[in-house]
Amino acid sequence: MTSERIQDALDVRQRAYAPYSNYFVGAAIMTDAGVFVGCNVENASYGLCNCAERTAVFSAVAAGAKNITAVVVATRDGGSPCGACRQVLAEFAEADCPVLCVNESGIITLETTVGALLPHAFTPRNLTR
Repeated sequence: MTSERIQDALDVRQRAYAPYSNYFVGAAIMTDAGVFVGCNVENASYGLCNCAERTAVFSAVAAGAKNITAVVVATRDGGSPCGACRQVLAEFAEADCPVLCVNESGIITLETTVGALLPHAFTPRNLTR
């Protein structure tokens, strides 16, 4: 992954709507059809919030991209994706898909894969009919 994708995640993080947690998150996902970004959007009714990673994935899918090839997540402290985001990433990425977590300075705090974030994921690839 390039420094441009890290910058994409940092830039979109600045547009997050997080008045309740004050925890701004940006994500950039690479797909076979291009780069998609997302930020977290909170709501007074917490169940209606959406994470940055899922926002980026849903934007990609809406544009017709369904094959994630790399992920960058930017937070204040380099936090990693939540469980819901890990499951959504596993739906559209192979287990060896690289994931970088960076802090607000763009310093990599975690370099991992989708499979390492969610071992034994429930995905279409491992379902039997």
